[in-house]
Amino acid sequence: MRKTPNSKPQKQTSKAMGEVRLIAGLWRGRKLPVLNAEGLRPTTDRVKETLFNWLMMDVANARCLDCFAGSGSLGIEALSRQAQAVVFLEKFANAAQQLKKNLASLKTDKGTVINTDTLTYLSQKNSTEPFEIIFIDPPFHHNFVPHVLTLLQQNNWLAENALIYVETEKNHPPLLLAENWQIIKEKSAGMVTSCLIQVTSI
Repeated sequence: MRKTPNSKPQKQTSKAMGEVRLIAGLWRGRKLPVLNAEGLRPTTDRVKETLFNWLMMDVANARCLDCFAGSGSLGIEALSRQAQAVVFLEKFANAAQQLKKNLASLKTDKGTVINTDTLTYLSQKNSTEPFEIIFIDPPFHHNFVPHVLTLLQQNNWLAENALIYVETEKNHPPLLLAENWQIIKEKSAGMVTSCLIQVTSI
């Protein structure tokens, strides 16, 4: 679930909450509360199921980075499917706070929430272990994806043979990839296009 840059989350009352459902794994069927504020865009179960079918053999024990985390739906699904760890980047404080609460309710210490601007955070050199799986599902119509891909490549965020999931609006310009990167999966559903990129050289 994502937020447009200028959205202002509502107060976290019972009427202002939605929910996301975990599809499979340790917490299969579990529903988690998320902000239901103007500008939030849910990643549908249909799209999420397609993604994790693509990643079926890769998620377990992987280090994952959830850029533009929003509700954290993708990263938490990865944890449910026994990812080793997930770092969630979320700019908006209310969404980051709710994500921390949801991770606490799941009694997991494998998720780390960082309240930060994603582009600013990725602009620094990564000094920790790089990531095997990266989720990029930013606000639509702001052309964030090319900048994120460049920063991931330049600043040591990518493990060897990393997989990068990208979700964009259907009319998004074609992605210009590094020479040895390739799109290995792609699908459109409604107004959303999803693809999986294989990083074959860093």
